[in-house]
Amino acid sequence: MRTLPDADLIELAAAYGVSSRFTDWKGRDTTVSAESLRAVLAAMDVATDTPEEIAAALEDRRLAPWRRMLPPCVVSREGRSAQFRVHVRAGASVRVWAELETGATVDATQIDNWEPDRELDGRWVGEASFVLPADLPLGYHTILAESEGETATTTLIVTPVFVGIPAALGERTTWGLATQLYSVRSRDSWGVGDLADLTDLAVWSAAEHGAGYVLVNPMHAAEAEVPLEPSPYLPTSRRFFNPLYLRVERIPEYADLPASELARIRLLHAELVNEIGAADTIDRNRSWTAKESALREIYEAGRTPGREIAFRAYCAAEGEGLARFATWNVLTLALGRDWREWPAVYQDPASPEVARFRTENEAEIDYHCWLQWCLDEQFRSTQAAATEAGMEIGIVHDLAVGVNPAGSDAWSLGSVFAKDVSVGAPPDQFTQLGQDWGQPPLRPDRLAETAYLPLRTMLAGILRHAGGIRVDHIIGLFRLWWVPRGMPATEGTYVGYDHEATIGILALEASRAGAVVVGEDLGTVEPWVRRYLTERGILGTSVLWFEQDWDVPGGRPLPPGAWRELCLASVTTHDLPPTLGYLAGDHVRLRHRLGLLTESLEDELAHDRGERESWLATLRELGLLPSDVEPTPDEVLVALHRYLVRTPSRMLNLSLVDAVGDRRTQNQPGTVNEYPNWRVPLADSDGNLLFLEEVFTSDRAARLCGEMNSEA
Repeated sequence: MRTLPDADLIELAAAYGVSSRFTDWKGRDTTVSAESLRAVLAAMDVATDTPEEIAAALEDRRLAPWRRMLPPCVVSREGRSAQFRVHVRAGASVRVWAELETGATVDATQIDNWEPDRELDGRWVGEASFVLPADLPLGYHTILAESEGETATTTLIVTPVFVGIPAALGERTTWGLATQLYSVRSRDSWGVGDLADLTDLAVWSAAEHGAGYVLVNPMHAAEAEVPLEPSPYLPTSRRFFNPLYLRVERIPEYADLPASELARIRLLHAELVNEIGAADTIDRNRSWTAKESALREIYEAGRTPGREIAFRAYCAAEGEGLARFATWNVLTLALGRDWREWPAVYQDPASPEVARFRTENEAEIDYHCWLQWCLDEQFRSTQAAATEAGMEIGIVHDLAVGVNPAGSDAWSLGSVFAKDVSVGAPPDQFTQLGQDWGQPPLRPDRLAETAYLPLRTMLAGILRHAGGIRVDHIIGLFRLWWVPRGMPATEGTYVGYDHEATIGILALEASRAGAVVVGEDLGTVEPWVRRYLTERGILGTSVLWFEQDWDVPGGRPLPPGAWRELCLASVTTHDLPPTLGYLAGDHVRLRHRLGLLTESLEDELAHDRGERESWLATLRELGLLPSDVEPTPDEVLVALHRYLVRTPSRMLNLSLVDAVGDRRTQNQPGTVNEYPNWRVPLADSDGNLLFLEEVFTSDRAARLCGEMNSEA
């Protein structure tokens, strides 16, 4: 039964940032049901079963700041004073100061605050307001307070005003390739594109075609054993990486192996290549099984004293986060893939039983730490090679929205994730039943209590050896659609996040890395959000097929001069079919074959054809296509990218599948195993599989790269 919430429940929901109303995709004001609000609040451990519980919860929420001397976290922008409130015994004096990352100390100044004292838990508590100066440096600092022998600390985060384009680019436009790395295999890789392939792709595109970056799929960690989740957007951890992308032969210790062990590893590789042959799908499981055997041999061979010191320094720097990630991997091998089904004593990473397990399995845990160290080294060499070849930006990573609920992050971070809810999306014109992505959301209140440490460490790790980051569904740093377990996605609601903190931390980590930030802001995004992101120097995302001028009745392609400057502009993305496939209507026929169309095949093809004709007419008007001759698909492909070059967008993007003429889509929404999502290897326009070496000699690829570089 669906009931409307009363005023008290609405007020309590608002106190936790939970929306009781929202505007749907048709512009209708929609009220969230009482059942949904109660379920979402329960996910934050808020009891709402009775009016008395609601009243008590609301009072607790109001008094929470008064029960602590300092707030959980203080976030400020560079050039702005940081103001915050302090709570001590009524009438007591208090000293407040900040210790900066540099070691310097800065006193806080008390300012007027006329809030009356309150009686709380049998004592009177007073509130005072303090301010720190506006000239504090960027970074993570510590605020301290002392009153009557009691002390408290909290984190002060000073974030940049603006990120923008890396200084190395100056006022120039840059262009780059976008690729799903696993699909880009060389003759030396182990059945899956890897970091050596990425290095070669970056160097080729930069040295021969002037590319400024390569955008890759999320490289986040997957499971420790087969079967591996094929989707890079459902990782076990977003902080750590997937060792499937390691190139075995690039690990320094490989060269020092005895001849017999080298022969075994080479045989493993040869057998794998022979097994997978000309298979038209990526087989991560076979690849990882073979590669992992080789990696274990290299690990067990040991390291020189100097290399061992470097490895231990890496482990120390990554700290408990790395230790927990490695422990989770080993626990899954012993207890199963889903930590929620383990014995209760192992579900808490801080339990004595887990500590005992870590001691008893030290060598195996060390191996998984070593894999991450090897990844760190290969990412560093890839980025270095890219910039040395002339890239102003280098490797741009993709950050997935969330994580697998059975994975390492969900286990390691525990209560920072909300329980019994998942992230999704409300109904829209494409998915009128809404979406439930099955990923647990981070709790905004717990994030603040940790001073956003999970977000900080994740971003720092991704950007350590990168020139940029693309944030998938960046609106999730403002609000996320929470879907209670057992309810349809239509019965979810939005939960707000402190975007001044989340976006500020993103800007801070990017600033420290000298990296560019691209926010995927497609779909339903409130105009003020795009303005805010622009003001913070975060690039948006513009995809040609979606750029329409809606001031014209029925819409028409947006003129190139009207595109945003601060954005990454492309013809297509990994969520859409490659351009040649789109022009041929392949995606419509695929959806028809899979039973995903809501209209007849003929009607859908006609609608699709109308959209393409609109763009063809625009290309002719601009002289990018001849007006008296029917163009070939390849000519249209080139013209579309020439159109892109005419926009003022600072980052232009060419999909590698477009560069080589591939037609198959990487991911078909609405399917799991009905289509080989995230398992489609790179191919040419005739469907013939392409190795990376053939990309380097492709006239088609060279021509498209040349078009992108013509004005960049």
